Amino acid sequence: MSCRRFKAISNSLHISDLKVDAENVKKRGTPDYDRLCKVKPLYVQLRDRCKSFFHPDQNISVDERMVASKARISLKQYHRDKPTKWGYKLFVLADSRLGYTWDFFIYEGKSPTTQNPQNKGLSYESVVALVNPNVLGTGYKLYVDNFYTSPMLFRDLLEKRIFACGTIRSNRIGFPQTTENKLPRKAPRGSIRWIRDDKLLFVEWKDTREVMMCSSFHSANGNQTVQRRVKTPDGQWVEKTVPIPAAVSDYNKNMGGVDMSDALIGYYTVLRKTRKWYRSLFYHFVDIAVVNAFIIQQQLAKMKQKKAKSQREFREALVSQLADWMPPPAPPASSATPAPPDSQHACHKPKHISNSKRAFRRKCRMCHMKTPVFCPACDAALCFLPERDCFNNWHAKNSL
Repeated sequence: MSCRRFKAISNSLHISDLKVDAENVKKRGTPDYDRLCKVKPLYVQLRDRCKSFFHPDQNISVDERMVASKARISLKQYHRDKPTKWGYKLFVLADSRLGYTWDFFIYEGKSPTTQNPQNKGLSYESVVALVNPNVLGTGYKLYVDNFYTSPMLFRDLLEKRIFACGTIRSNRIGFPQTTENKLPRKAPRGSIRWIRDDKLLFVEWKDTREVMMCSSFHSANGNQTVQRRVKTPDGQWVEKTVPIPAAVSDYNKNMGGVDMSDALIGYYTVLRKTRKWYRSLFYHFVDIAVVNAFIIQQQLAKMKQKKAKSQREFREALVSQLADWMPPPAPPASSATPAPPDSQHACHKPKHISNSKRAFRRKCRMCHMKTPVFCPACDAALCFLPERDCFNNWHAKNSL
């Protein structure tokens, strides 16, 4: 495909109905205005399909994802802690073991709904929106970082029979503010302090710095250890075995579901620069669909005890199927050399496609340049010029 052809197809890409877009533009500035109208049909359909074809394991995680964009639109967000600092922010629920994107939604920015006094904050509302027991089920173990973790959220999830674990900030409402049994400032590595408040466990563990955890299903006691390099008084670095709380160990193991999905998408992403903001989201939707299909293919191959394809092999096979290309290809009659039986008596003489040589042109079968001449017997566009005589070369090559 030529670059010009690719750009022509890209310029014609629309996801929503133009009449619906026009009606939505009239609602700009009102509560009924939909910022995602241009991507809404595919956006809704993709979320439904992601939840239809796969059910996650017990361990799941929620985190943010940034889709790179520099569009001048209110949907664009800034996240200083992410490698992609400018772009569209997505809140994603993923399987911790496989990285399957089970559900997600696009953050639309502040709105009258988010500024409602009854609203419990973006971190709370985003988790509740993604973790829906009516669709997902119960008995899951959810892992989140300190942006989402709060005692109120964990208690509400526990009432829905969904367990949660995550790092927590000490200034959260409901965090125990007692100084009793607190870790000293220069506590040795591996020191542990904990306190239980009703059904929630709060753990403070000394690693390179203090790590504070909150969990609704872990116990304070455990015999897990981890290897750390520590400096002895004489200045030597040695390996030392230090105890680690079960909450921290499980968090490190199961929190990376969204990061794993981001890595799989980043290997062969189809995202590219575009002048239209909604195309960036369209490209990312394609990435989500392909990576999720790749993960399902891996699991099916494992069940059948077959070798799974790599992501590159899977993408190549997917593109071939979408293009209806079957190897080895049997050339169709229109592109093959011999003329069909009913045209054997047709005359192999050059003929103009139309009366005007610039009115209509086709791509030459041999050199792929535009030409107004074709062979009516072969139904093939061919150049017929002194410097580019593809017409006679074509017939000589095919013995016609």
